[in-house]
Amino acid sequence: MPATTLEATIRSSPVPLLRPSAADFRLDVAERRGELHRVRHGVYAPRSLWGKLAPWERYLARVHAYALTHPDAVFALESAAVLTGLPIIGEPAEIHVLNPDGTARLAGDVRTHVSQDEREIRRTDGIAFVAAPDTAIDIARARHPAVALAVADAVLRQHPPLEAGHLLELNALRRSARGRRAAMWPLSRATPKAETAIESISRAVIEWLGYEPPELQVEFRMPDGSISRVDTYWRGPDVIGEADGRVKYESGDPAVLWDEKRREDRLRRRRGGFGRWGWPEVGDPPALDAILRAASLRPVRPQQQGPLHSLPEALGLRRTPWPRA
Repeated sequence: MPATTLEATIRSSPVPLLRPSAADFRLDVAERRGELHRVRHGVYAPRSLWGKLAPWERYLARVHAYALTHPDAVFALESAAVLTGLPIIGEPAEIHVLNPDGTARLAGDVRTHVSQDEREIRRTDGIAFVAAPDTAIDIARARHPAVALAVADAVLRQHPPLEAGHLLELNALRRSARGRRAAMWPLSRATPKAETAIESISRAVIEWLGYEPPELQVEFRMPDGSISRVDTYWRGPDVIGEADGRVKYESGDPAVLWDEKRREDRLRRRRGGFGRWGWPEVGDPPALDAILRAASLRPVRPQQQGPLHSLPEALGLRRTPWPRA
């Protein structure tokens, strides 16, 4: 399906952004008093709210602040991704804008990209950005393949008419060959079945560790008649794998906590194996390998050391020393 048929909505700034021209008090004075945080020159946010933002929310606010001061900017890569609700890792250092007729450069925290390849540009609420399918291609060509897989999965999840083949076709049609071959790995594995970024990145690590790819979102009927859907399942060895479990336990609702605990207890009582991991283990391949082995899984092919070694840095995590062979 042509990308032009896709809806294009953007996420609003997670905090109010204030500019001197629209304020009835001196914003710079309020900043010196500790009441405001300067997001960028001429754009401020309440400090009490800024301090509560997650890293990716701070990045989203920074992109919106740049859009306020540069209304003609066309956002690309992570900046386009965060606007359209695609996953990003942490808080990227740079804001990315596309200017086909300009000069590639880095000025402060803003990197300008130049490309002669055509991309679909959308404009919503006055903000221009590279459309989601082309953003997936750009990230697949330029970023770590595990991160690229998370973005490609999210694009297919957000836009059900799209398929992985469409992304591969877009990649092949680009005139520039730079990154084309590297992009084929994440784009060819993209699926809307992965519901979160950690599930996508887990799949990548599992493959690079040498394990068979699991089935995704498999349903199990429990003895009480209820249905439990699991993130990953290896049918042959009968092993369930659950990603991002720690997030589920961070809910403040005691009923949610209790329901999740009961659900996991029921799954663990099965005869098959069971493994659960979170972000620390995904970013530490030896730790995830140990969890999978403890669940009775065994690799079927050699590990791919290159992407495994570079993954912790791509996720902004510290790497555990690898055991000697």
